[in-house]
Amino acid sequence: MSPFTGSAAPTADWKHLRVEITDGVATVTLARPEKLNALTFGAYADLRDLLAELSREKTVRALVLAGEGRGFCSGGDVDEIIGATLAMDTAQLLDFNRMTGQVVRAVRECPFPVIAALHGVAAGAGAVLALAADFRVADPTVRFAFLFTRVGLSGGDMGAAYLLPRVVGLGHATRLLMLGDQVRAPEAERIGLISELTDEGGANAAAHRLARRLAEGPALAHAQTKALLTSELDMPLSAAVELDASTQALLMNSEDYAEFHQAFKEKRTPTWQGR
Repeated sequence: MSPFTGSAAPTADWKHLRVEITDGVATVTLARPEKLNALTFGAYADLRDLLAELSREKTVRALVLAGEGRGFCSGGDVDEIIGATLAMDTAQLLDFNRMTGQVVRAVRECPFPVIAALHGVAAGAGAVLALAADFRVADPTVRFAFLFTRVGLSGGDMGAAYLLPRVVGLGHATRLLMLGDQVRAPEAERIGLISELTDEGGANAAAHRLARRLAEGPALAHAQTKALLTSELDMPLSAAVELDASTQALLMNSEDYAEFHQAFKEKRTPTWQGR
């Protein structure tokens, strides 16, 4: 994403999220614990805009997305979203659904790794937010559920029909999106939906350890790896290897690449600059 901005100043206060940034690691917390962190129109819009701002500012090297209280996220708020959408016309509904998709695109396209710290329920839109993350660190209490067909909608919401088969395979994705059944931690780990399974209550700490490891590593290499993983999902092999070659040629001109060589010669750990 381009670092160039217009007249708007960075947002000083995010009303629908709790945002903390320390030493290159952003922690974004869904903070409606009394509603199991159910998403509102404002929360979707804040996530979309926050990720765009952080991508432009280039100060964040890793992001942890977490939920406060008993679960990660129960999906869209039944009253504030589902109830409200019943009164919308087609143009308004299209705007809303495009916005939710923009959030998923922002998670996939931001130039830093996103780690979802998961416990308790991750349902509906919450399950898709976790799915869009680069890593899903979960404790044994986690329960995924792609609930869209349960409310009479397509299971392919917010890019789920694109992302889920690429994570767990078409067979598992068909079952999960069609039936909307809960997937508990043992099965989620078995089918590849979880990147790391922790002890109970340990997901947040483990996610931050991973974020710190990533933030202290070669940020430019991480950003390009993420971009290639996303871009090459739909490419033939010939296009993918050509894009790989172009990317490596650019990175071989980076300060980090030269720093690795110098550190190797001096028998020390590289000091990564992300340049």
